[in-house]
Amino acid sequence: MTPEREERSVQQQQVIEILREYIAREVLDGKDIGLEASTPLLEWGVLNSFEITRLISFMTGRFGVTVPSNKAVGTHFQDLRSLSSLIIDLTQQRPR
Repeated sequence: MTPEREERSVQQQQVIEILREYIAREVLDGKDIGLEASTPLLEWGVLNSFEITRLISFMTGRFGVTVPSNKAVGTHFQDLRSLSSLIIDLTQQRPR
């Protein structure tokens, strides 16, 4: 694994954990239902349109990213792994 891929993997694990904690606390009222990186958040009804709006607001505040409307689609919110990839990609696209 290249150093860049290894760094991205570490970043992704950190972001997944932050998202897992947020969703358990704010969406699931503190209940840990065993969210994994691949838990189907939309399919299981964990996220709905209201919760996605709240999650985008959290992502903006916590990670400093703005989710453009063309990225606010189901494929990016299907599980914690896809959400973390979206956040990392948006973070890397920010002007420095």
